[in-house]
Formats: sequence, C-alpha cells, structure tokens
Amino acid sequence: MAGHSKWAKVKTFKGALDAKRGKIFSKLSKEITIAAKLAGGDPAMNPRLRMVLLKSRAANMPNDNIERAIKKGTGGGEAAAFEDLTYEIYAPHGVAVLAEISTDNRNRTASEIRSLVTKGGGSIATQGSVTRLFQRKGQIIVPREAANEDQLMEIALEAGAEDFKADAHGYEILTEPAQFEAVHKQIEAKGIKAAGAEITSLPMVTVPVTGDNAVSAVTKMLEALEDHDDVKEIYSNADFPGAA
Repeated sequence: MAGHSKWAKVKTFKGALDAKRGKIFSKLSKEITIAAKLAGGDPAMNPRLRMVLLKSRAANMPNDNIERAIKKGTGGGEAAAFEDLTYEIYAPHGVAVLAEISTDNRNRTASEIRSLVTKGGGSIATQGSVTRLFQRKGQIIVPREAANEDQLMEIALEAGAEDFKADAHGYEILTEPAQFEAVHKQIEAKGIKAAGAEITSLPMVTVPVTGDNAVSAVTKMLEALEDHDDVKEIYSNADFPGAA
C-alpha cells in the first residue's frame, strides 16, 4: 500500500500474489458482466465496458476470463439488478476515502461497509465532504522506456491532454474525463503502450501518514475495503512514507 502513488497501483496490479490476483480477476469479471448486461458486449459501443477492459488488460487478466464474463453479461435471462454507489469515508488520522461500489443489495452492502469502517476506527462522512477533496480526471501512465518524452508530450497535448508530468519512473498524462478516450487512442495509435489508463479520482490535497501505528491503521482499513466483494475502486488522499 503506497498511498496516492500512481505507480504503486500499477505495481500492485502487475505484482499481485496469486490469491490477490484471483480476487482482482473476480472483481473485474463482475464489472465486465455488469457492463455487458447494461449496454452490450461491443466495447466500441459501450464506454463502461471499454474502461473495465483497459483495467483487465493492465492486470494481465486472461482473454478467456474476459470472454466468459462478456458472454455471461450478454447471455440473456434474468440477472440481478446492480446499482452503483459511492461511499464517502474518513479513515483514521484524517485520511479521506472514496469507495466506488456495485451492489445488488444496497442495505446489505451499507451494513457491511459501515461495520468495516467502524471496526477500522473510521467513520462514514456526510455527503459531499469527501468528494470535494478529489477531482475526476483521465489518467494515463506510460513507463519511461516505452516512449520518448518530447514525442509523447507532443502527441498527448495535441490530442487534448490537460497536463503532462515526467518523473524518474515515466510519464503521467492527465485529461478531462471527456477527452480521455481521444488522448488514449491517439497514444495507442502511435504504438505506445500505457502501463495504466483510466478515469480516476485524484486528491487535490494529500494527508501525510507517518509512524508505524498510523500507517498500519490506515493501511488495514484501505485493504479491508478493497477486499470487500462489492467494492470496485478505492481512492484515498493518504500519503505514506516512500510513496512515489
């Protein structure tokens, strides 16, 4: 767990242990099935499906798993009705957390999430108090070895990117959500492979979390939320030591 670090998430996906990887695949399969059920199995016509397929490929999810999940979603018949919810949470030490959820039983999920948060020493926040601390952005992460900095910056900005950042690991391209697909497609068209590409919630202000007890408390809550079957994504403004 490395706070808000953009590279930590990529490394978590790539280096997940088998048990963790199985959990990731299970959640991705569920989201693929929901997306296909809602708007069909053609990613060209289904933005939600396109987005989860990007995540699935970044996680090295096997094509067979992806195809099965799409078929399950488009196979007809009765299926549970899922709804998307966002929980606003305060973790220990003032860390703000957004939990994006897909559930077929709002009451059950609410009870379980509230229990996890309470046991972890946190609290459910009032509506709007946490979302205002984050901004929705398209984010494309490109390893340094995958592209020339000047060339990539030119491609990204000409395609409509809002910002371009470089560091020792590589490049971060930020877009408005509406411009994300155009920028990502243009980068891919030039043969540049991104390590991660998604519409995400980025913290506008981060909260330093230092000391073993604080790091442990915040980490345990974030991991408990991530492990919940209904949780799709967790965003936090925690800044742990060594996050990069």
